[in-house]
Amino acid sequence: MNQQKKRKKRKKRYSSNLSDGTWRYLKPHLPVSAVGRPRELSMRQVGNAILYVLKTGCQWRQLPREFLVWSSVYYYFYRWPYNGTWKRLHHLLRSRLREKCGRHKQPTAGCLDSQSVKCSAVPGQRVFDAGKKINGCKRHILIDALD
Repeated sequence: MNQQKKRKKRKKRYSSNLSDGTWRYLKPHLPVSAVGRPRELSMRQVGNAILYVLKTGCQWRQLPREFLVWSSVYYYFYRWPYNGTWKRLHHLLRSRLREKCGRHKQPTAGCLDSQSVKCSAVPGQRVFDAGKKINGCKRHILIDALD
């Protein structure tokens, strides 16, 4: 027999895939399947597909065939903000990173900045920045100070 036929088909490994350790850490914090029919999808594959889209910036319909069907992955991506999954995962990963850096798991200091940006003629919230003499909108960012 041909050697290629004897080999098992292996799934392609992407750099965006979850490692075994990360998956063991995140798995208990993902939502369980609803009452009724058991879930048939692998949540690890859903996570891998979401991370692939976020890292590469590809369109949902352009997910490689090694992943699940794009509509199934998109369903979870769209649903998780509403049931608090993204927020929970963000806090878990931030806490873990801070503890690895020798910091308290909750941030106690941050850097705050703002930017005035000219906006289009579309109605909405507008401000006037007297210091820069700009009509437009103002956006703010607050980041965690790890150093």
